[in-house]
Amino acid sequence: MTLPLPRHPLVLAIRPIAEALGATVLPIGEREASDIPLMWEGTVIAVVRPAPLHGALDRLIESVEREFGSRLADLNREDKQRAIRKLDERGAFTLRRAVEDVSDSMGVSRITVYNYLNAIHR
Repeated sequence: MTLPLPRHPLVLAIRPIAEALGATVLPIGEREASDIPLMWEGTVIAVVRPAPLHGALDRLIESVEREFGSRLADLNREDKQRAIRKLDERGAFTLRRAVEDVSDSMGVSRITVYNYLNAIHR
């Protein structure tokens, strides 16, 4: 049985942000050790369960695609460069095989992604 989520203003404000990041806001009765408590005036009112690391790159790519309103493969060159910058700022390229997976999503070579990254870090 799932407990109801409190309709507290903090929960209502945090929930869309948490969900956009792939996390889940849950009632305190479903708390696990790794959950992050949401405190209001010294009282835990709910918890945030972070998204699992598995699928993190896919979620990052999806969030950038939502921002651009288009699949990465459909972006023009300038927007692909901006998308690479956003993915880099969000830590996407610290994940294993990220360059390969992003290049596949963009429909460009790995060398192109590396070139975009090198231009960012000059």
